[in-house]
Amino acid sequence: MTSFEPHQWVPGGVLQTVFGSLYSKNIKLPEMKPLWIKVSSDCQILLWELINKNKTGPVVILAHGMGGCSESGYMRRITSKILRGNANAVYMMNHRGSGCSAKKHDRLWNGGSSDDFEQVVSFISTRHPENELLLVGFSLSGNILLKYLGENNAVPNNVKGAFAVNPPIDLKVSSEVLSNNSACNIFNRYFMKRLHQQIEAINKNFPSSVLLKKRVKNIWEFDSIYTAPSAGFKNVEEYYSECSGRKFLKQIKIPTTILSSRDDPFIPPHVFEETLMSPAVNCLLVNGGGHMGYISKHKTPWNDYRWMDNTITQWIEGWMNPADLN
Repeated sequence: MTSFEPHQWVPGGVLQTVFGSLYSKNIKLPEMKPLWIKVSSDCQILLWELINKNKTGPVVILAHGMGGCSESGYMRRITSKILRGNANAVYMMNHRGSGCSAKKHDRLWNGGSSDDFEQVVSFISTRHPENELLLVGFSLSGNILLKYLGENNAVPNNVKGAFAVNPPIDLKVSSEVLSNNSACNIFNRYFMKRLHQQIEAINKNFPSSVLLKKRVKNIWEFDSIYTAPSAGFKNVEEYYSECSGRKFLKQIKIPTTILSSRDDPFIPPHVFEETLMSPAVNCLLVNGGGHMGYISKHKTPWNDYRWMDNTITQWIEGWMNPADLN
């Protein structure tokens, strides 16, 4: 795994985060098959299945971050790169209320939605019993992934590895930073816009669903008014306490990599440094990169500057050649 040096034209965590989200639209992908997975009596999760013909490598599940979906630039970009390697298949997951799945759900997903994730993993494990299964979660899905692995669930035997990218393992800390730090205003406004759009889309198909009566201003207010009550928590403090990934890291048994940066605008590095983790967890804190930015000073083998993409694809290819994991 190569070291990261930020591009000289993209200094600091804020710029890395902003530029990392740009210039990855309209990525062409091979044929995608929609799969609707029933996770409860009244809920189906949308997966997009992409099969890499004649490949016998691992199967990869990708789960998007807050405000995103399978159409997010990083999801399509990284899927495209994975499929150029030896992976047998990629599944792009849409959480409740995200992307095309808004018409199937009466509420939005949250940072504790590991029950839905568990059902998706179980379904794909059964669909590919002979393949190793690798799990990748971005941002809020990274927190869900870590929670899932540490909850003592019956993780399928063919799940061999997990990779969490910039997971907000202390939801309260990240919410406070996003909501109160002026440097995060641009991100807070973006997330609020996307979350309001998703809730409005849900309400068109489920008029009785929870609809915000006012435009909330920040993540803390959103989680207090919508997330906690819609998910059955008595208040936002209980939601943050019960769903933060850091409380589950000691119990993880599956080899797991956490990637985050010391200048992530949302996640202070101390939340990782002060958290006890199991020996199965490798926490990689790099000195730059922002939140899922990682625009590198040096070109990657993909002829671009996307260090995050290259790190994930190297990790996946490493399951075909274990020496590459080191």
